[in-house]
Amino acid sequence: MMDLVEWIKQPWEWYVAGPMISGVMFLLLYFGKEFGVSGNLRTMCSIAGAGKVNEFFRFDWKGQLWNLAFVLGGLIGGFIAKEYLSDSSAVGISEATISQLKALGIDSPGSSYLPASIFSWEALQTPKYALMLVIGGVLVGFGTRYAGGCTSGHAISGLSNLQFPSLIAVVGFFIGGLIMTHLILPHLLTL
Repeated sequence: MMDLVEWIKQPWEWYVAGPMISGVMFLLLYFGKEFGVSGNLRTMCSIAGAGKVNEFFRFDWKGQLWNLAFVLGGLIGGFIAKEYLSDSSAVGISEATISQLKALGIDSPGSSYLPASIFSWEALQTPKYALMLVIGGVLVGFGTRYAGGCTSGHAISGLSNLQFPSLIAVVGFFIGGLIMTHLILPHLLTL
């Protein structure tokens, strides 16, 4: 029988994680709150005084401190999971995917959680990946503002509240992700 620490280190099945997410959503609905990560940037900018410069940042940010605490808890939980609860095994991906990634110039795909040729401090110091990061960040920020929320807000909170605009946004996120993954990213990686 697997001991508790070994059990925690394993990826949790959908029937464990799913009800936990649902429980959090029911609590948020009960207390009249909506979850979303991107709204925290607005809150942080308001705390820093951006309301003096732009009307968008003039709102009662104190009512959003719970969401900042939620995101901080997510960051801390992610760190704990990575550093103390992970078994450090590589991600299991198919041989076909490994060969496709190698063809795109990604070194040793599948040997670690993230390929170091893209996700490392050394990679971010190259003009190519630094530019991709900046442009990607601007596009994500614009898209989040234009869609009225991020993937977590629409896909988790909006869909659980049966909001039709969230359904449209989530469909758009998936279509955009597929286009990026299969049509745009391969060209960017081979530049």
